Amino acid sequence: MTTLRLALAQFNPVLGDVAGNARRIKTLIKAARDQGADLAAFPEMAVTGYPPEDLLLKADFIEAAATASDEIVKDATGLTAVFGAPHMDRDLYNAAFIAHDGRLAGVQHKRRLPNYGVFDENRYFESDRKNHVFNRRGFLFGVSVCEDIWGPGGPPAEQAVNGRATLLVNISASPHHMGKGADRERMLSTRAADCAAFVAYCNMVGGQDELVFDGHSLVFDPRGSLLARGAQFEEDLLLVDLDAGDLVRARMFDPRRRQWRASPDAHIETRDLAEIAQGPKPSPASPRMRPPLAETAEVRAALVLGLGDYVRKSGFEKVVVGLSGGVDSALTAVLAAEALGPENVLCVAMPSRYSSDHSLSDAEALAENLGADFMKLGIERVFSAFLDTLAPAFSGRPEDVTEENIQPRIRGVLLMALSNKLGRLVLTTGNKSEAGVGYSTLYGDTAGGLAVIKDVPKTLVYALCEHINETADRPLIPENILTK
Repeated sequence: MTTLRLALAQFNPVLGDVAGNARRIKTLIKAARDQGADLAAFPEMAVTGYPPEDLLLKADFIEAAATASDEIVKDATGLTAVFGAPHMDRDLYNAAFIAHDGRLAGVQHKRRLPNYGVFDENRYFESDRKNHVFNRRGFLFGVSVCEDIWGPGGPPAEQAVNGRATLLVNISASPHHMGKGADRERMLSTRAADCAAFVAYCNMVGGQDELVFDGHSLVFDPRGSLLARGAQFEEDLLLVDLDAGDLVRARMFDPRRRQWRASPDAHIETRDLAEIAQGPKPSPASPRMRPPLAETAEVRAALVLGLGDYVRKSGFEKVVVGLSGGVDSALTAVLAAEALGPENVLCVAMPSRYSSDHSLSDAEALAENLGADFMKLGIERVFSAFLDTLAPAFSGRPEDVTEENIQPRIRGVLLMALSNKLGRLVLTTGNKSEAGVGYSTLYGDTAGGLAVIKDVPKTLVYALCEHINETADRPLIPENILTK
């Protein structure tokens, strides 16, 4: 085989929806096969979604994942497919299943189990030292899972190369943070050049609770040059033809190539895959190079994806946002309208004696610009009732922040009432800077189901608002909101 057509299927699984995820994988296998793919790769834990956490402690969940994996293997006819799922083999492993023409060719277990930050894999999985290399008509490839491609020197990528692998396939569920995409590209380029092998990286896309997976799948040639880049923050089927001639040239002339000695416990095993009768391929796959998003656009895309998936995967369709006429609630409303459609966003203004006229008019103008529904609920009478009730206890004491904090708590109660009655998720609007200094009112500003911009500092809030206005057909956020 002088060329191998590779398909990287980054898709958005639903955590726990094993049957639904399996159907999506089968559909994408067919799409890859129809486009002449020899090998199709799917993300880490594609069958279950990631991170499955304590679902992995339920025997029926593991059994359902095993049944779905068997069905996917049988459906993967006419090509080789690599997909992620839990694998029970006396112990439980985070695994990559390698299916070849409707049969299971092997299972590669994850070796490096992350146990920092948002990861807790040591709680659920065992590590494995075995490495497999698969021979597809002379194109040898090794498979690794997420963390196993990170970190130079030693297992498992270099050991696969010691087993003569010419392609390193990595399936991943790598959460996004600012700058993560550029870090990954540098690391994978280095790994490809050091190993003088093709590197194909398939990452999950979608939001899961506080995590956002950005896709951004990548293919590098044996010199470390980027061949193809998938979309960021959206599903994509990335096709690229790998030329064995590139591999030969890199291994002959690349002075950076190193030699590794496999450790005694590496257990490298090579498996030959049977010939598959395939028809003529469609025209050559032109590798796509999606340009990386600029920093502010990247943050916006991450927030929109995370918000939309949180709402939909939680079983909601509509949201409610309290608009103060300020920049934080304005940004939250714009992101919600972009993620869910303006028809699914209810903007609510709740003025009191401390509210300026322009706060109300700015909020109404924003809702009109978005095409979202707008509601005004005055809270003066409710506020006065609170003050009357508390008057005996407050007697002789001057007004201070206490009275001011009653207002957001009243607003929180009203928003939650609308949520219960109308079936809408409440979006809170506090930013990271306010949370860091304790400026958000407990039980008021913090009341709601999702804090959309909780990780966005105030300076970035303004940058996002300016970016939104600059990229829209007309400014969505009234200038007065940004300048007052």
